[in-house]
Amino acid sequence: MTRHAVSTSGAPSAIGPYSQGIAAAGLVFCSGQIGLDPVTGSLVDGGVEAQAERALRNIAAVLDAAGCSFGDVVKTTLFLADITDFATVNAVYGRFMPDPPPARSTFAVGALPKGALVEVEAIAVRPDR
Repeated sequence: MTRHAVSTSGAPSAIGPYSQGIAAAGLVFCSGQIGLDPVTGSLVDGGVEAQAERALRNIAAVLDAAGCSFGDVVKTTLFLADITDFATVNAVYGRFMPDPPPARSTFAVGALPKGALVEVEAIAVRPDR
């Protein structure tokens, strides 16, 4: 199996030993994205709604770099620092996902990197496969 790193300036650079995404066997695996502005490297202002939107825009940039879109996503995972933010994040998420939306899991976690309130990861099927 051959795997290739997916990289874009449209999403924050990896801050550890991982890739923004990996393309392999016709799939694209997007690493978790938090609400970091890709230019400043800082969390966006505006709370969980703004962070969820930025995280999804970051995922969109990685997908785009791999030749995919949200229409190619088959599975997402959401990580929330506070489960009471579920409805707010769900509303933002719904604006990005086409019909039918991908399969999804959502978890409340103890903490996220940089004090983020939400993290999103995705798996897509490359349309050329």
